[in-house]
Amino acid sequence: LTQRGRIEFARGGGRINTDALDNSAGVDCSDHEVNIKILLDRLVAAGDLDRGGREALLVEMTEEVADLVLADNRDQNAVLGIARSHAPEMVRVHGRMVADLVARTGLDRELEVLPDEAGFADLAAAGLGLTSPELATLLAHVKLDLTRRLLDTELPDVPAFAGRLAEYFPRPLRERFPAAVAGHPLRREIVTTMLVNEMVDGAGISYAFRLGEELAAGPADAVRAYAVTTAVFELPALWAAARSVEVPIAVADRIILDSRRLLDRASRWFLTNRPQPLAVGAEAARFTATVRALRSQLSELLCGREREAVTAGAEALQAQGAPPELARRSAELMYAYGLLDVVELTELSERDREPRDAREVAELYYALSEHLGIDLALTSVTALQRGDRWHGLARLALRDDLYGSLRAITLDTLREAAPGTPAVEAIAQWERANASRLVRARAALHEIGTAGQLDLATLSVVSRQLRGLAR
Repeated sequence: LTQRGRIEFARGGGRINTDALDNSAGVDCSDHEVNIKILLDRLVAAGDLDRGGREALLVEMTEEVADLVLADNRDQNAVLGIARSHAPEMVRVHGRMVADLVARTGLDRELEVLPDEAGFADLAAAGLGLTSPELATLLAHVKLDLTRRLLDTELPDVPAFAGRLAEYFPRPLRERFPAAVAGHPLRREIVTTMLVNEMVDGAGISYAFRLGEELAAGPADAVRAYAVTTAVFELPALWAAARSVEVPIAVADRIILDSRRLLDRASRWFLTNRPQPLAVGAEAARFTATVRALRSQLSELLCGREREAVTAGAEALQAQGAPPELARRSAELMYAYGLLDVVELTELSERDREPRDAREVAELYYALSEHLGIDLALTSVTALQRGDRWHGLARLALRDDLYGSLRAITLDTLREAAPGTPAVEAIAQWERANASRLVRARAALHEIGTAGQLDLATLSVVSRQLRGLAR
């Protein structure tokens, strides 16, 4: 089939990718073979391994190499499947990605049979997205571009990432020849390929591009943010559970897409709020233990509408075939995002006065979120029309303002109340101390409590009023 034939077949409901993607296991196997033989031949030349030992070792590693290759290809097919499931919603982003690749790398739309700007506009108007063959082409170019750009940085040499080189090789090589593995002449290329595959397959085709659009973050920043966020929220374990045989594919895709919303927001949080470039090991160590402990208590910490939303979400996922624990964890994902602020608020409050327990800070944070109607405002932001890039950036700014106001008000409240004060009483004390400002904000806060869907104008006013409540 030609690429145009594949696209036409896919538009008609056919299931097809590209030859390159469907044959990628063979290419991946060849890559492993070449990289392993480079290492073994260096050992033979140095006298550390004889020819007979080399041949025996190759035979011994055959099945493990196959497992490594198939794992890579399962992940690549999984990201493509999820991309197909929400291609219409992402068509404008994909259009901007292709335009960016054309401008920076010389991507030839005609040769690759990708839509021009008018073609992307037509797809968006028709409620359509790229087909699987087109997505496979975009996926390949994104990975190639990220790999080239990362090789021009120091990232492959950073210990947090360079130390992962051994994961590429079968166990017998790792265990018998660790020094030879660490000194592989193509170690930077291997590490970079691993990092790009992991990030794109886990976070999606557009993850790094969107971070670049939103924050001017480079590929190295994206890899660091991905590594920290997935570690802190233990997302690979969630993805593995979602892809288990007992979960229907459509439900697994939904859970993974929802988890990517958390991944996107938390990545932006780390890139905005922590020193740059991110120290991956230090940041993961700083946040993981507290986030993990509080995440297991979210069902108790959430209040009112937020708790109801989690319950309803978990029940809906269970009704579609998700196991209870996976359904609950998935439904709580977006509310776990606030735990990053809780960790920082706990540390900030400790500098001001007596040490605070993270659980106490979390209780106050989520109680204030319910009290101020933050969740309804955030839900309304999510429901705003996506539109072009500027609509997207406006939505991000509104969301960041809402979270920023909640964080600042929580810190103010902590400063007003003595340690151990129940959340309800602490909020009452804060309101008494801020009575004059609250009078001006009451109308906007009342709007949150009584309205259904808030529009952009209302949300902008609400956000400003909440920002004015924080000292």
